[in-house]
Amino acid sequence: MSKLHHIIAATDLSPASLQAVDRGFDLASRADARYTLIHALGLDALGPLRNLLGDDAEIVAAKALQRQYEAMAAIAGDAARNRGVIAELKVEAGLAQFFVPAFAASVAADLVIVGAHGEGALRRLLLGSTASHLLRRSTCPVLIVKTPCSSHYTRALVAVDFSPASLAAIRMARKIACRADLLLHHTFDVPFEGMLQYAGVSQEVIHGYRAEARERALHRLHGLAAEAGLDRSHYTVMVEHGDAARHIADAQRRHGCDLLAMGKHGTHVTEELLIGSVTRHVLAECDVDTLVVVDPRPAALLPAGAEEEFV
Repeated sequence: MSKLHHIIAATDLSPASLQAVDRGFDLASRADARYTLIHALGLDALGPLRNLLGDDAEIVAAKALQRQYEAMAAIAGDAARNRGVIAELKVEAGLAQFFVPAFAASVAADLVIVGAHGEGALRRLLLGSTASHLLRRSTCPVLIVKTPCSSHYTRALVAVDFSPASLAAIRMARKIACRADLLLHHTFDVPFEGMLQYAGVSQEVIHGYRAEARERALHRLHGLAAEAGLDRSHYTVMVEHGDAARHIADAQRRHGCDLLAMGKHGTHVTEELLIGSVTRHVLAECDVDTLVVVDPRPAALLPAGAEEEFV
């Protein structure tokens, strides 16, 4: 299986974002990968700053950029956290949500890492703005870090909906959690089950349909694992019926998974709207690092309704 070649971590130098920086150092060290740290000041073309400071705006901006570069250099040079990795540093005046995905695409990065902001009720309302924008705009896998990097991942849950993003999520989870046990999780519904119940079809018949759907899903999970190059000893499968978001969050906690991975269907005209309900719920409810991998297909090629499932 191929390894990571170029990792990017976006940081605003806050404690939460430095957890993402530390995870990036850990992954870059393990993969012997190129590592770039990015900090964007959010000055956005200096317009508001120029209105406030006039001709001094350029000087103030240059000083701010230099000061932040020095702060980044101090972090990157800290032997207690860099694990021997020499990081490349980029400090930009603009907005992270625009610059980071554009830069990641320009260098064909394998992974973008960002910290999650917001605790408790706040996180339930809105993921940190940089992470949220990255999820909507990035064509590169995004790892949202919520926990300190104390060790490598030990158990990863991959939420599978059998789209191409699911295969990509399994492969990327294996890259960043090479020592972890993988739990491949799928939630299913029986087509037209509500209509069947309304029509008076017996529960015994409906349960039979569920059992058939479960067996098909188990077979597909093992086939997908084989396509991803997994040995049967390295993963387990779980198939549940009902609410995907609830089952994913429950399974993560029940099985002690310290990494979640799931697919995001390709960017399209609705990218500025809220990310879909399953991903939004999981990001809000689960306090572990979450990997979101983009479906490589254009939106026009997705099955009807697919963009609503995990995006």
